[in-house]
Amino acid sequence: KHFVNLGIAVAAEQGLIVPVIKNAESLNLTGLARAINDLATRARTKKLKPDEVMGGTFSISNFGVYGTTLGFPLINQPQVAILGIGALEKRPIIINDAIAISPMMNISLVFDHRLIDGSLGAQFLQRLSEHLQEYNPDTSL
Repeated sequence: KHFVNLGIAVAAEQGLIVPVIKNAESLNLTGLARAINDLATRARTKKLKPDEVMGGTFSISNFGVYGTTLGFPLINQPQVAILGIGALEKRPIIINDAIAISPMMNISLVFDHRLIDGSLGAQFLQRLSEHLQEYNPDTSL
């Protein structure tokens, strides 16, 4: 597909629901944040329209909000993949042969191998990891 309809897993009182941001690839980070906030708020207050929970191509699940560091979400068919985000926590790491404390998180990608080759999935995670490590909030908006 030449577009991304991004599903965002939202924990609501009645259970998990995945509203969809249509054409998410056209939004910047601020636009995505606003769309996520709007959909999550309306999901929790039962104000979503039926077409706002259909047509997703890729989803994100943030199980880290509960302090969980690792999870393996399931694909919501017919979507291609789902990205799982774990909790951000400080961990000891090695930098230039020295021990340092750095914020770290686990990310997982579950995808349909009939649509995506495993090496492409791994390359996606590598690129996402690079972007997250290089992220500067002062220059990225």
